[in-house]
Amino acid sequence: MSINDPLGDMLTRIRNAQMRRKTTVSTPTSKLRERVLDVLADEGYIRGYARVDYDGGKSEFEIELKYFDGEPVIKDIKRVSTPGRRVYSSVKNLPTVANGLGVSILSTPKGVMSDSRARNENVGGEILCSVF
Repeated sequence: MSINDPLGDMLTRIRNAQMRRKTTVSTPTSKLRERVLDVLADEGYIRGYARVDYDGGKSEFEIELKYFDGEPVIKDIKRVSTPGRRVYSSVKNLPTVANGLGVSILSTPKGVMSDSRARNENVGGEILCSVF
């Protein structure tokens, strides 16, 4: 089965696993997913992730979800730019998520990064998702 929006699929898996209070969730590997997971780990929204290789060349990321006082750290995670509707923003017009408490994850010419790092590096790009 082919997935039309791999990043959206990963975000939905994370959202669903946290609703069920799972400690880990797995998702197929890709470079974009890995970069987004790096940003989520750096910002403290997940504990971490590990790559698991299987026979036949298949591999998955095992994502460790993070909870605080029994509640998920990620309150809201949603896809902004979709395959049918790309959303781009210059550095001047980068949106803030929850009055600066959340993070937007961008794909820029300098790589995938958070909105605060994009402001520091003075670069805009495609807004992939927002996390709060």
